[in-house]
Amino acid sequence: MTPSSRTLWIRDPLACPVEAAAGGVVVSGARIVEQVPAGGRPRMQPDEIFDASEHVLLPGLVNTHHHFYQTLTRAYSPALNKPLFPWLTTLYDVWAGLDDEQLRVASELAMVELLMSGCTTVADHHYVFSGALRHAIDSQAQAARELGVRAALTRGSMSVGRDAGGLPPQSVVQDEQTILDDSERLIRQYHEREDGAMITVALAPCSPFSVSRDLMHASARLAERHDVRLHTHLAETEDETAYCLRLFGMRPLDYLDDCDWLSSRTWLAHGIHFNDDEIQRLGRAGTGIAHCPSSNMVLGSGLCRTLELEAAGAPVGLAVDGSASNDHSNLAQEMRQALLLGRLRYTPDRVTHQAVIRWATQGSARCLGRTDIGGLEAGQQADLALFRLDGLRFSGAENPLAALLLCGADRADRVMVAGRWRVRDGLPDGVDLDALRGRHETAARRLRQHMRQ
Repeated sequence: MTPSSRTLWIRDPLACPVEAAAGGVVVSGARIVEQVPAGGRPRMQPDEIFDASEHVLLPGLVNTHHHFYQTLTRAYSPALNKPLFPWLTTLYDVWAGLDDEQLRVASELAMVELLMSGCTTVADHHYVFSGALRHAIDSQAQAARELGVRAALTRGSMSVGRDAGGLPPQSVVQDEQTILDDSERLIRQYHEREDGAMITVALAPCSPFSVSRDLMHASARLAERHDVRLHTHLAETEDETAYCLRLFGMRPLDYLDDCDWLSSRTWLAHGIHFNDDEIQRLGRAGTGIAHCPSSNMVLGSGLCRTLELEAAGAPVGLAVDGSASNDHSNLAQEMRQALLLGRLRYTPDRVTHQAVIRWATQGSARCLGRTDIGGLEAGQQADLALFRLDGLRFSGAENPLAALLLCGADRADRVMVAGRWRVRDGLPDGVDLDALRGRHETAARRLRQHMRQ
């Protein structure tokens, strides 16, 4: 199938979350052009047919928050069994040694891992800029293009180091004008605005405890001037709340509002410790929340109030978060975690597998400000994830769609991005997985050795 002209019918999937597409979808070029009802046929004879009768068909999953570089420090002994603030202070000194080569292979591995889990749009929050790391976002954009995945890349930043009461070491703190100048360069160079954009750029000061109020204000103004989105960590822990009260005299959301960030342009990572009034304010503003269940559990941060946020009008998406607090980049597995953690907070009848699939697709797309992905509607991008249920873990499952989450699907059999197959038979096109892992392991060892020097 050439993307410009030929049509492909993904025919009669075993299951699909969209009733109107129970008979599959027709793809032409980069888009879905038709939904086929159960037992139906396309209006026009397709050029090709893919028999999906042994596959569960989902819209491509959308990840809303990650730190690709953290794949280099998974299960790092000195940081184990710690809550967020001591965990961060332990790892900041390691991450301060990052160089361009290490970030490039870490980003490539994280994106491949996500892609293999059925994720077609990846988002990364990169805020560590050491002296040896000069082309961070540029290398990520290049890797995303080579892999053929969509990428929402954020120009993160830290401007308040330990000398000024922040958490990061001074070696990864940047001058604020340098941050703003590079942010503007990246927007001009990489941000795509058209429907079907493959790369977008957002501005992402790291957190209230690592950037100044001036930088938060300036980032909001720059984002408005260039019509790009804003992203940061917020309300992740009670320690953060105490920090904001002590330093700013206000709770984290009040601080965010004071910095002109409380709007539909913004999506926030974690969003755990909001009170009832704050949830209503988030909903009225249309501010999105990237729900990170595994990371929240590993660090003991708390339980996100997903249902209240969604009911108030705040988009809720799903995210794997960084691979040093997860410690994987698998969005299919993250759906199962979201289901189980949600049922712990609420009840099984309120947090269903359908709801979690919605968070991982439509909700995540809304967090990123996109309507062209996250669904199976005609006119949307042909981003698809197809899962087989032929492993032992699925044997005996009666409901295929529920089985994806309850039985623990972790690998897609086929993944399509913009009308092109990027994963076939569970393997990413054009990627030598053994070689990639070898390069990544070497980079991780070199980063740890730098710490010991």
